[in-house]
Amino acid sequence: MLKNDIAITPELVAEHGLKPDEYQRLLALLGREPSLTELGIVSAMWNEHCSYKSSRIHLRKLPTSGACVIQGPGENAGVIDIGDGEAVVFKMESHNHPSFIEPYQGAATGVGGILRDVFTMGARPVAALNALRFGAPEHPRTRHLVAGVVAGIGGYGNSFGVPTVGGQMGFDPSYDGNILVNAMAVGLARTDEIFYAAASGVGNPIVYLGSKTGRDGIHGATMASNVFGADAHEKRPTVQVGDPFAEKLLLEACLEIMTQGCVIA
Repeated sequence: MLKNDIAITPELVAEHGLKPDEYQRLLALLGREPSLTELGIVSAMWNEHCSYKSSRIHLRKLPTSGACVIQGPGENAGVIDIGDGEAVVFKMESHNHPSFIEPYQGAATGVGGILRDVFTMGARPVAALNALRFGAPEHPRTRHLVAGVVAGIGGYGNSFGVPTVGGQMGFDPSYDGNILVNAMAVGLARTDEIFYAAASGVGNPIVYLGSKTGRDGIHGATMASNVFGADAHEKRPTVQVGDPFAEKLLLEACLEIMTQGCVIA
């Protein structure tokens, strides 16, 4: 058990994005009050951005299996068999809230996240796409948001070395208060060289690689799951700062150690 030096109050629980009934569920599972660290972990894993707790029921209605489907929902990315031992690996993700708060970095890290999901399956990313929705063209923030999001998507992809081959954009007043930023990445892999996020075996080391941890991005997933208020601009520190050059090195390193048989999952 982790020592808890900070009182877990209803206000603190609400700040972590948990509803009262969800916190009661956590108490029942633990059989005790969580520590601040445990509350933070659950906050990160139980939010809408990570768990799809409110949208999962609708996502289940979509077709997810077929003769060419190697991997459907549940992994880092989807995998489709295209014949001759080749597979297309793809991932699409929304980065709406972060892009509304900090358009450049919000959109850029959205691209970075799905590129990561593709190459961790053993595929080399070859293309990026996007579908964007902004508020009315005459809205005072629209021009700023469009410029930042488009620059973030293109800038990250160019620095990483993957072209943005297609995009769609629309405007409507219903998006004045929160834009939609959907990014997609596509990669190619061999059907017999797909890597999954399920390790087995006792004593295998876990290696955590990436950029240095900074003050940016703290409670980012929780922020991305909450409703915006007038203080949305104050949440800028929750948006991660991307590093496409570091991720490019990570891509090459991962693919190399995968081909050498050093990766289990």
